[in-house]
Amino acid sequence: MNIPYPRQVILVSSRYKGKDNVMTLSWHSPASFNPELYAIFVGKERYSYELIKKSKCFCINFISKDDGDIAVLAGRNSGKNIDKFEKIEKEECEKIDCPRLKKAQAYMECQLIDEFETGDHAVFVGKVVHKKEIKRGGRLFQIEGNTFTTTVE
Repeated sequence: MNIPYPRQVILVSSRYKGKDNVMTLSWHSPASFNPELYAIFVGKERYSYELIKKSKCFCINFISKDDGDIAVLAGRNSGKNIDKFEKIEKEECEKIDCPRLKKAQAYMECQLIDEFETGDHAVFVGKVVHKKEIKRGGRLFQIEGNTFTTTVE
């Protein structure tokens, strides 16, 4: 049942003790205007779960409708087994110790301020400490599995 879909796809990057990772998510939401907070929902079995929990920061990368291949690569492979950034270009965040995607249409650098469990997922709430919109255009939305759509440009 796909009642809540399509959902906008984001890539969440993280780093802990020199190990960089990026994961694909479609469960995320703004959580507050003042202070500006953003929430992401991460499976507790995911490699990124541990990196975010330990590093206390993450970067939300909004991607183009043309980046479905990057979303599949980041979502179908574990950072425990491969370095996803060998195939995805990165650059350094400005305010947190974390990589971000060089191709991102927009990004938000977040400092973790709260977390709580919701069944098999954890909600990480981040305070947005730096953000930038780089370019406009259709964003990537997930319909189901590896099936995507976009917004009107």
